[in-house]
Amino acid sequence: MDYLQKTADKLVSEGLFAGVEWRIDQGGKNIFAGKSGVQDLATNSEIPESALYRVYSMTKPIISVLALKLIEDGYLQLTSTLAEFDNRFSSMIVLNPDGHLAPADGLITVEHLLTHRAGFSYDFNIGCAVAPYYRQAELMENGYRDLGDIISILSELPLVFNPGSHWRYSVATDVLAYLLETVTQKTITELLGKYILNPLEMTDTNFTIEPENQHRIMQVYGVRSLSELPVLKRLPHDLSKPAHLGRSHPLDYPEFRRGGYGLFSTISDYMKFANMLRDGKTIDGQVILSAGMWNLMHKARVSFPNNTFRINDEPFCGYGWNLIGRVMENVGEAQYTTSLGEFGWSGAAATYFWVDPVRDVTGCLMTQYIGREVPIDGMMQTAAMRMLSD
Repeated sequence: MDYLQKTADKLVSEGLFAGVEWRIDQGGKNIFAGKSGVQDLATNSEIPESALYRVYSMTKPIISVLALKLIEDGYLQLTSTLAEFDNRFSSMIVLNPDGHLAPADGLITVEHLLTHRAGFSYDFNIGCAVAPYYRQAELMENGYRDLGDIISILSELPLVFNPGSHWRYSVATDVLAYLLETVTQKTITELLGKYILNPLEMTDTNFTIEPENQHRIMQVYGVRSLSELPVLKRLPHDLSKPAHLGRSHPLDYPEFRRGGYGLFSTISDYMKFANMLRDGKTIDGQVILSAGMWNLMHKARVSFPNNTFRINDEPFCGYGWNLIGRVMENVGEAQYTTSLGEFGWSGAAATYFWVDPVRDVTGCLMTQYIGREVPIDGMMQTAAMRMLSD
């Protein structure tokens, strides 16, 4: 039985998601793929071939791999400090939970940026002392603001903890992108093209979409805006109107670039990246990451006792954090079918990917719903694993 199709069809028929697309590979070759629903409920248009999705935080693993590639090329090290390249970050202040401001007791390193231990935050992090200041500065809201301007603001705002002392999901990958631009004197768009997108032939992945291709963009739904005050209760899925994206995610503004979000991609393109993560190589054997760097990337750097890995009310049971995203450390705590060492990440609009080194399986789920309350990622991964064992 095609449990993937059955699961997706049920979620679509129940009005929880408008359109869903998936692909599962084993050994780098496709074994399951499909789609359900429509591109846009208003027009009832079919999901097009090479549909384009806003992958939001699934931008982060791509930027993180780029950073590791540049480390291998000698541009910087995991121990390099942000202050070495930008003196504005040499004397940061920490805003403690009790409201006390104090000088940071250390410098932010590249490893801190890759592992979200730099002390930065997000404006949607509930209970975070600096989140309101991020929201006031419109760090996420204004996609027409230059990346350098955002970094200038961050250099003047306090950290939420001393670098290296805690973990918090954050704009650290945006800062990392800026650092990569600084050390290479090239834009992150140029760097992605040279080191990641062109070698992998990810021709549909970019921060902007040309007008002639915008008809392939999937409609985004959702009742939350990422820049608004985060809600304190679960909200039912609502497909009655598109999500309000404001100025946060421009379509064709040529200067738009970020590190933590912003890329458009197709499921075919993103699977090229996911399959590269099996061994660090392109399909024709070109090395993106050496075997040594792959091992360095894959191992958990942050572990979370007592299942404390969560982003607001979303738990990531059994997972730790490596240099590019989540990594399964304790299958006995997992909430859906997985393997030890499985890794990947997800995006704000419910996109999701995983790499399972034990089974040599890669998978990608694409849909567009911000603030989803239904665990479509775990449901689809469970369905895929069930089909693999049949």
